[in-house]
Amino acid sequence: MGVKLSNLGPAKGSRHRKVRVGRGMGSKLGKTAGKGNKGQKSRKGYSRRPGFEGGQMPLHRRIPKRGFHNPFKRTFAVVNVESLNGFPAGETVTPELLLAVGLVRQAAASVKVLGEGELQHALTVQAHAFSKSAADKITQAGGKAEILS
Repeated sequence: MGVKLSNLGPAKGSRHRKVRVGRGMGSKLGKTAGKGNKGQKSRKGYSRRPGFEGGQMPLHRRIPKRGFHNPFKRTFAVVNVESLNGFPAGETVTPELLLAVGLVRQAAASVKVLGEGELQHALTVQAHAFSKSAADKITQAGGKAEILS
């Protein structure tokens, strides 16, 4: 006997009957309906915000504020010079190309080229920033380091 629309049903034990509270003392959930006696938490519509500690000064307000968050901070996706050796000679390497190849993860981030390793052949590299050693190594290999705005 195969599976048919007429004999489909939920898996055994996957469906439970809804517990009906406040339906008499014989149900063990009568009178106060499992909410205990009196108090704010037994009332209808009660909800507390995350981190509420019963009126005690909450942890996130007890701990002192420290440091500074710079709203203008620039984050860079970093690429080393040696990882550019995978591109053919004479290629123009752009941030979009680096993203497509997988050398950079964030699509929106600025790209910075650092000087780790050596460059084997001439490339035109376009990035938002270069370290001094990276720019030197690219020009020594016969390529160009172009800064994007």
